[in-house]
Amino acid sequence: MAARSYGQYCGVTTAVELIGERWALLIVRDLLVGPRRYTDLKQGLPRIPTNILSTRLKELQEGGVVRRVPLLNCGLVYELTPYGRSFEPIMLALGRWGFQAMGDPEEGDVVTPDSLTMALRTAFQPDAAEDAEYELHVGDVALRASVRDGVLSVAQLAPSAPPVGGRLPDGDPDAVIVAGPGIRRLIGGEITPAEAVAQDVVAVVRGEASWLDAFAATFHIARMHAELHV
Repeated sequence: MAARSYGQYCGVTTAVELIGERWALLIVRDLLVGPRRYTDLKQGLPRIPTNILSTRLKELQEGGVVRRVPLLNCGLVYELTPYGRSFEPIMLALGRWGFQAMGDPEEGDVVTPDSLTMALRTAFQPDAAEDAEYELHVGDVALRASVRDGVLSVAQLAPSAPPVGGRLPDGDPDAVIVAGPGIRRLIGGEITPAEAVAQDVVAVVRGEASWLDAFAATFHIARMHAELHV
C-alpha cells in the first residue's frame, strides 16, 4: 500500500505514490549503483532519520520496487527488483533535468560515492566516448571510471590521497583527475578543460593533460537554452 494516496487514477500518480515520498528517490538512486546493507544506505544518506529510512524501505518493498536478499559475505542486503531497476533511464533523465538548475553547493552539502557514480552515469555520452580509464577524486570520494566500446563501468575506491606527478605505469588509469564541486561547470560546458585547469577547478595530477579533453567529451550534459531563474 502506498504511504499516501492522491485519489487519482493515473500512472504518474501511481509512480509518485510509490517513490515520491521524501528520501525514497535517493534510496532508489543508491540502489541503482548496487545492493546495499541498511548501514550502507544510512551512511550514504547521512541526514536521513533512522525511522524514515526503515519506513521508506518497507514501503518500497511493499510496492515491489525493493527486495531484501542474502548476499555472500554481506548478510542481508536491499536490492532493486527488476521492476525497480527499470526506473534507471527515468532516474538518469531526472538527473539531467535537475542538473540544469544546480548552482553552487550549500554549506554542509556532501558528495557521496553513490551520488557521484550516478552523476557520471547521468552525464555519460557513449557516442563521444573513447576507450579510457579515469580515476576521479572529488573531495573524499574516489572512483575508477572505465570506458570500453561505448560502455561505462564505475568502481568505487577506498578514500585515499591521489598520487601526484609523473607518468602512469602500465595497468594504472590513463589519468588521475582531482576536482571539487566546480567540475559541474566543466561537465555542463560552461568552461573548457583549459579554463577548468587555469581556474583550479580541475587538475590532472597523473597522466597526460589531454585526457581531460576526452573526459569532458565523455561526461557532458548540454545546458538548455532557456534561462533558468533559480
